[in-house]
Amino acid sequence: MEVQGKIKLIDETKTFGNNGFRKREMVVTTEEQYPQHIMIEFVQDKCDLLNNFQVGQPVKVSINLRGREWTSPQGETKYFNSVQGWRIENLQPETATSDMPPVPPMDAFEPADNLNEEDHDDLPF
Repeated sequence: MEVQGKIKLIDETKTFGNNGFRKREMVVTTEEQYPQHIMIEFVQDKCDLLNNFQVGQPVKVSINLRGREWTSPQGETKYFNSVQGWRIENLQPETATSDMPPVPPMDAFEPADNLNEEDHDDLPF
């Protein structure tokens, strides 16, 4: 699945427990009639994917939905969902590169003055 929008927030990487579990959260605001603020978490080595991104940048984030079941000491069962990111792409247009052909000057597009109205098209439509 994918989420597209602008980055609203990028949090710092947090480390939990003795095993060094790392998590970093971001919020992407969708660009639709009713914008949604989607919190996406990146875990372990995926935390570093956010290093080159900034607030306000348009992105496409590839995500997985995760669900967990937890039973309390009192025997009550609860369910939790999370949205985990595993890839993020910049959606800003790239700057012009030297691979693109140069744009001709505007005077190259001057209208033709020597049209003969008596010449008919020989196209069948």
